[in-house]
Amino acid sequence: MGGLSIWHWLIVLVVVIAVFGTKKLRNVGSDLGAAVKGFKDGMKDGSTDAPAQQVTNAGKAADPNTVDVDAKQRH
Repeated sequence: MGGLSIWHWLIVLVVVIAVFGTKKLRNVGSDLGAAVKGFKDGMKDGSTDAPAQQVTNAGKAADPNTVDVDAKQRH
């Protein structure tokens, strides 16, 4: 029960090509490449420090169910 040889992998490749076809495999490859590129771009964009969002009171006063509270830190 050793590892798989190159012949085993070639047989698996032939079966996969026979089942899915070359066009489908080409589409899967390009979709996978685009997904990896999008993930890398997302990770690069996420690593930069985004400026803190400023919270305003605009629109809060119109809602009667809104409770405005100032939080205080304990010392």
